[in-house]
Amino acid sequence: MIAHWDEVPRELLEEGPLGGHWTDLGTAAGSVTVGVNRVEILPGKRSTPVHSEGEEEEISYVLGGSGLSYQEGETYEVGPGDCLVHLASEHTHTLVAGEEGLDVLAFGMRAYAEMGYLPRAGVMRHGRATIDLSPDDRHPWEREAAAGELGLPPPSPRPARIVNVADVAADERRGATVAVDQRHLARAAGSERTGLNHHTVPAGMLNVPPHCHAAEEEIFVVLEGTGSLELTPSPRQAAYGVDPSEHEVRAGSVVARPAGTGIAHTFRAGPDGLTLLAYGTRDPNDICYYPRSRKISWRGVGLIARIEHVDYWEDED
Repeated sequence: MIAHWDEVPRELLEEGPLGGHWTDLGTAAGSVTVGVNRVEILPGKRSTPVHSEGEEEEISYVLGGSGLSYQEGETYEVGPGDCLVHLASEHTHTLVAGEEGLDVLAFGMRAYAEMGYLPRAGVMRHGRATIDLSPDDRHPWEREAAAGELGLPPPSPRPARIVNVADVAADERRGATVAVDQRHLARAAGSERTGLNHHTVPAGMLNVPPHCHAAEEEIFVVLEGTGSLELTPSPRQAAYGVDPSEHEVRAGSVVARPAGTGIAHTFRAGPDGLTLLAYGTRDPNDICYYPRSRKISWRGVGLIARIEHVDYWEDED
C-alpha cells in the first residue's frame, strides 16, 4: 500500500547508448492494474529503445535534470515539472538525458495483452513474448544499441502533448476541511484514458474528500512536504472490526489504492504543507463513494446522489 523510493531496490539497466537506474515503485506499493517506475537516466544515455505502445497510454513526469524527448525523428527540450503524454499507438519515442542526467517518473497501464512496437530493434512485444520482425535472436536492447545513434536534430518548439506544471492553470478548491490547488497535467497534455494531477495542499488540510473507487485504480507520489494518508472503512467493514487508520507520508512516498477495496482514502498535509502527484485511470464504469457525505458518483453518466445506509440483510428476512 505504501512504499518509499529510497527503500525500493534500484536496478541498473544498460546496453550501449541505453542506460539508467530503474525503480519499480508501483509493484512495491502493491498496485494492480497500473504502475509507476522511477527512471534515473544516466548522463547522455537513452531511457529505452525507441518504441510505442499498442494499447497502453504512457505519462511521464520529470523530477529533475534535463534532456530531450525524442518523438518520431523530432526532439524537444524537457526539464523539471514537465509532463509528457504518449497516446497508445502514436509517436514512437524515448528520452535522452543531458549532461546532468534525467530523473523521470513513468506512469502506465498494465494491459495483459499489450502489443509494443520497437522499430529500430525490429521487434514487436506481445505481453512477455517478443515477436521477431527480422531473423535476429538478440535482446531488443542489444538490437537497439546495434542500430546506432539516433542522429538527434536540434530541438523543435514543444508540441501540446508536453506541458509544464507552472503553465497549467490551477483548479482551486477551498472548504472547511479540504483545500487544494489542483493542476490537471495530463488532461492539459491531451491524455484520453488516464490522468495525472498535481496537488498542492496547505498545512492541516485534506487534498480531497475521503473516497473510494469501484473500478479506477490510483497511485500517489509525494513530491514535497509531509503529511498522512487517512483510510476510512465502509460501514459494513467497520461492522466487521476494520478500524480507520493513518499512515505517515513524506517526499518520496508512493501510495497505491487498487479499485474495489471499499476503504476510502485522502491525504492530510503536515505543518509544512504537502505536494503530490495523483495518477489514475478513467473508467466510465467507475462508481465513487464518499462516506462522510454519503454520496455516490456514477462517473460515466455524470450523476451524483446521496444515499442512506441500510443493513445488508434488512430486506432478506
